[in-house]
Amino acid sequence: MSSVFYRLRYWLLCGMLLVPSGAWASGFAELSTLTERGFRVSAEARLLGDGERAGVVLGAIEPERLLSPASVTKAYLAAAALHRWGPQHRFTTPLVSTAELASDGVLRGDLIFDGSGDPALVTEDLWRLAQRLYQAGVREVEGRLIVSQWRFGPVECITTDRCEARSRTANSYSALLTSAGVNLGNWCVNVAPGWAAGEPARVTSCDSQGLIVDIDNRIETRAANAGTEYSAERVTGDNGDVMILHGHVALGSAPRDVYRASSDPARQTARTLMAMLELAGIGVAQGYAVTTEPPAVSARTLAEVDGRPLQEQLLRIMNYSNNFMSDVLALGLVDAPRGSLMQAGEALQAYVEGLPDHGPVVLLSGSGLTTENRTSAQGANVLLESMFHRAALFPSFVAGFQSPANGVSRFIRRGSELFQDHVMLKTGTLNQPYAVRALSGYFRTDSGRWGVFTVMVNGTSSTPWLNWAQVLDPLALDMTRMIENN
Repeated sequence: MSSVFYRLRYWLLCGMLLVPSGAWASGFAELSTLTERGFRVSAEARLLGDGERAGVVLGAIEPERLLSPASVTKAYLAAAALHRWGPQHRFTTPLVSTAELASDGVLRGDLIFDGSGDPALVTEDLWRLAQRLYQAGVREVEGRLIVSQWRFGPVECITTDRCEARSRTANSYSALLTSAGVNLGNWCVNVAPGWAAGEPARVTSCDSQGLIVDIDNRIETRAANAGTEYSAERVTGDNGDVMILHGHVALGSAPRDVYRASSDPARQTARTLMAMLELAGIGVAQGYAVTTEPPAVSARTLAEVDGRPLQEQLLRIMNYSNNFMSDVLALGLVDAPRGSLMQAGEALQAYVEGLPDHGPVVLLSGSGLTTENRTSAQGANVLLESMFHRAALFPSFVAGFQSPANGVSRFIRRGSELFQDHVMLKTGTLNQPYAVRALSGYFRTDSGRWGVFTVMVNGTSSTPWLNWAQVLDPLALDMTRMIENN
């Protein structure tokens, strides 16, 4: 699909949002009050399974209306990834070289880290790589450590937070994207009180005995009863990234890890791996470099590490709604090298086109950070139903949906005990440029029937602030009735 056609289709679909249509609120009596307050709503709940009641719609409010799903987009990503790779797929990250390894353990050339696009690669994996390289007999690299992000990266930013993070950031979620990232694209430093009041706090790297990122430590140690309050910002100057820390820490308080997105995750990987090689007793004579060129075909593997199975990665993506992992995984669906987020969205759309009766969809990212993503409640339920019938994939797919009663997100613990125990859901939240609160998932009725539901509530420039209680409380009342009556 050409980008021109893609954008044209997007604007045509957006235009559909302007077509007035009455809200069919059957079954969603409480939730429908949001439409009276000016919010745009698309909702549908229906039964699954076999028999006379299969497919019966229990409630709907404009189910075909296209709205922003926010992080409910990650359900589409999970389904597409399971379809492409299967639950046990692992990304393999190798260290390769075309250079000769001499009998004295010296690699007579460059060592290349071939970024595999593993969304969950962490320092532990780099340490295992360094250890395996040592076990292969390497003691010194005569050339450079080269980090190759040829599969994708650096990826063009399309959201404000990520674009601003190229120069500075005070958060961890705006990490930039690459196929050669580690630690979710974040620097980590550990902050502990000094040995006495009046001394600077002790700030060290989370991953190494030495500092991997430069630190400007302005945190003071105070008396034990003085409390702890500090802030951290990563800024990028002429010499690279610096973590600037302000505030005070109480004497005797527990150390804390602080994460901030790096400005260049491939370089972050290079510096972290250099530290791991040093710890393993492997020297690198000429430092490190980053490239977008692939290793030579003749390069041989010296060490490699397998990442976590896809089904484990999807638990983190879905439960914690991790945007870095989501978009890196989506970029892995692009068949051509140097993929963009738009191409990742097209890959997701190609998967959706294979779902009968889904209807229109616009996906510009796998994370849902982009407010331009569009789907309908009816379409999202088609996706859920399609996965319900895929017996080999469904257990890994549904595992990513949280039960309100015991999920990791405490804010979803609302409504009746029946609702909390009989529902599994994925949430989506956006606040800018307008409020989005979305939920999608499965439910079980009192009689044991399976059902699917999707609710998307989008604000406008004229609607007031929308919090989760305003959506979850009426939804829980409506769905409790559905669960009891079916």
